[in-house]
Amino acid sequence: MLAYDIRGRGPGLVLLHGIGSTGTGTWGALADRLAADHTVVLPDLPGSGRSPLPGGPLETGALADQVLATARAAGLGDFVVAGASVGAAVAVAVAAHGPDRVRGLFTLAGFARPRTALWLSLELWASVAARQDGTSGSFLTSLCFSEEHLASLTPEEEQRLAARPVASAPGTSQQIALALGLDVRRLLPAVAAPTLVVAAMGDRLVAPEHSVELAEGIPGARLAAVRGGHAATVEEPERIGDILTDFLREVHGRGAGTPEPPAFQRTSGTGRRFLPALPRPARPARP
Repeated sequence: MLAYDIRGRGPGLVLLHGIGSTGTGTWGALADRLAADHTVVLPDLPGSGRSPLPGGPLETGALADQVLATARAAGLGDFVVAGASVGAAVAVAVAAHGPDRVRGLFTLAGFARPRTALWLSLELWASVAARQDGTSGSFLTSLCFSEEHLASLTPEEEQRLAARPVASAPGTSQQIALALGLDVRRLLPAVAAPTLVVAAMGDRLVAPEHSVELAEGIPGARLAAVRGGHAATVEEPERIGDILTDFLREVHGRGAGTPEPPAFQRTSGTGRRFLPALPRPARPARP
């Protein structure tokens, strides 16, 4: 079982984080809002937060089973699972392994397998992390935030952001290794729960095409987009909160019969296209 934080009361919601982060590190800006109507469980993947690393390499199926056990220990019978980045692939495995318990699946900036550009970025990340020379903050800032967000920062904000100890969990290298070897494409057709796949259109680590691949492989999945980068929960927490809250209302049957929110697009058939990314308040770019 994984270490976890828990907040709120109501239908279950499990939030899975990305490489080198924690549940609260990835989803903290949204957790209190979501906890107003849900029991929010924020597990730490092995090597993050209070969850120790196993003796061997991380494996997606074993992680899925750990998430299911953690949700049960937190008192959740059934639940919606949401995952960001590599947590999205784990969430897919959770939905495939526990079809009787997973009521909905939500992915953000996720991927089913590392296509070439992502694979190369992960290899470079592993190399930078192994050097432990203080350059990882700048490297990850350049990858994880959108060009629009970075251009809006003052020099002081840029320095503070680059100096933050991002993705510094003890298990970061093992989590990168998990991502490098990951391939959940065979699990996608087994996902029976309603699914919303959200791409970050400014993501320079996990390109939006990865979200298309997820949505095309999951029966009945829908696709949405936000403007931010890979750290979209930091850049656009309100927008992501709106999309996720609308999805949760649909899953739990509130407002049944109302039109689909405009952020969503069904992906049945061929020729998938993204809807326009949701707007966010404009902030003038720094000269």
